Amino acid sequence: MENNSKARLTAFSKKYGIVIMLAVLIMAAAVLQPLFLQPKNITNVLRQTAINGILAVGMTFVIISGAIDLSVGSTFCFTGMVIMYLMPITGWVGAVIIGLALGAVIGCVNGYMIYRGLPAFIMTLAVSIVLRGLANMVSNGSPIRSVSDTYNAIGQGYLLGVPIQVYTYLLIALAAAFVMSRTRFGRSVFALGGNPEVARLSGINIKKIRIAVYIISGILAAVAAVIGTARLGSCEPTLGQDYHSDAIAATVIGGTIMSGGEGSQIKTIAGVLILGVLNNMLNLLGVSPYWQYVFKGGIIVLAVSSDVLRRVKVN
Repeated sequence: MENNSKARLTAFSKKYGIVIMLAVLIMAAAVLQPLFLQPKNITNVLRQTAINGILAVGMTFVIISGAIDLSVGSTFCFTGMVIMYLMPITGWVGAVIIGLALGAVIGCVNGYMIYRGLPAFIMTLAVSIVLRGLANMVSNGSPIRSVSDTYNAIGQGYLLGVPIQVYTYLLIALAAAFVMSRTRFGRSVFALGGNPEVARLSGINIKKIRIAVYIISGILAAVAAVIGTARLGSCEPTLGQDYHSDAIAATVIGGTIMSGGEGSQIKTIAGVLILGVLNNMLNLLGVSPYWQYVFKGGIIVLAVSSDVLRRVKVN
């Protein structure tokens, strides 16, 4: 009887723990700073989380497949810079298409080289450094401003009182959740992360899946760049420097296992919101940005530690 109760409690915490954590954090924020529940502030939280959320969707694909992508922040910056640079020449539509294509190419290069045997950490770190240098070359180290009000509306516009970018993120996240849970491709990504050799023997095209998850990550980084640069109306070479760490943090907090084979796009949404609420709460309380890094790192450690302890108890 006691074992059954422990098993049910473990199953409950695994399924709903992230939601409970989010609810507790929201209640704490409301108590500590009543301004948190103001509609304007809630809208601000949602707007701020949209970009990290889109990056986290791609990161969840990659981590579930058993890899990592440290280049998403630099891909964000480089594609955003190229879009700003080309906009006066091709128009904003042409620039966006080229930016998305660049994101896909970067992802393809990452995925192919990692499939050929390069460690994901080293490959994506090297690509990140290269892209950061290219972004500085394109801009000559200076910000480039948008020349299209229509383009800026992508990041600054509202629909029914909610920022357009929030709808964009939710559509992407829900589509990704459907792909991961209801399609053969999603099952193949889980299989690759769980055991690559077993996946290969099962007839899964390892090369195709590995490249595909990185292409998804690259394209979504470019989509996030469109929204981010449209919101700012410009792009600078330092933009997005820490975005890869935020995307990884949201994914891990959402319960995705770093070793691959287990995770959920829906829970990643909760992870994104936890980071967004935490950042907003600390800002409202006037906490130093340096301490915010400490709190963020602490939450990541707690999330990973709780999962490790749960697995030890189960085994």
